[in-house]
Amino acid sequence: MSTHAEDDVIAPVSAVAGTSAFTTAVPAPQADRAVASRTRTFDNARLRKDFAAQDAFLYLEDFLAPEVTAQLVHSARALLDEVNRNYLPGHKQGGSVSRHTIDRLAPFIAELYRSKELIGWLEQLSGDKLQVSPADDPHAYALYYYTRPGDHIGWHYDTSYYDGRRYTLLLGVIDESSCRLDYELHTRNPDVPDQPGSVQIPPGGLVFFDGDKLRHRITPAGANEMRVSLTFEYVTDPNMRPWRRFISNMKDAVAYFGFRQVFRQMASRGKGSA
Repeated sequence: MSTHAEDDVIAPVSAVAGTSAFTTAVPAPQADRAVASRTRTFDNARLRKDFAAQDAFLYLEDFLAPEVTAQLVHSARALLDEVNRNYLPGHKQGGSVSRHTIDRLAPFIAELYRSKELIGWLEQLSGDKLQVSPADDPHAYALYYYTRPGDHIGWHYDTSYYDGRRYTLLLGVIDESSCRLDYELHTRNPDVPDQPGSVQIPPGGLVFFDGDKLRHRITPAGANEMRVSLTFEYVTDPNMRPWRRFISNMKDAVAYFGFRQVFRQMASRGKGSA
């Protein structure tokens, strides 16, 4: 499903899907090496204190190595034809590409998601042992597109339907927009006043937070604007109760990726076991 760490290039999509957008192979960096080149230069003890002081939230304007950002920008533009548009009146409007499509057409993203260097660094920040999301979770890693006037998402939490916590890593990919990430810290702590904030995440920037603690939104895009972000979801316990799985799947199908993307993996497993 994901590319191996030793792979040096992304295979042309024309070889796997007949799509012309990827007809030219683009050299891909080695994920672990690229992540380590950045994280080993940080004051990680200070970042860990900042993360805790901000109630499990951290923003870094410059995180990704330039070659990683370039690869993500290439993938995001090449996947434009795969975007599933969605609209929920009063809450969200935009487009999404799920991990299932990414696995087929942009395997470097899957490699970056599974980077041991990245996961180890996030564990230092969070203090938790983190695991990748299950293979049938379309939200495990996904691209989110704001390409039309009014594209946005309203105030929400990244609610975890898993038995444990779910952390969100948000990476800036393309930002040719006025969109901002507005957020409120400490909303779950009655002993600390809510602390509002707002950032415009540049390509290569990072936001890392506990999804159940951070109330946040993306402000609407204007005319002729484009914003693309990449999110990775990591969990402390990959188990999910059946009724929560149903709710999670329905939310992803309606609000993000469409029924075909969400339920295709389940159908494939059912055929394989028949």
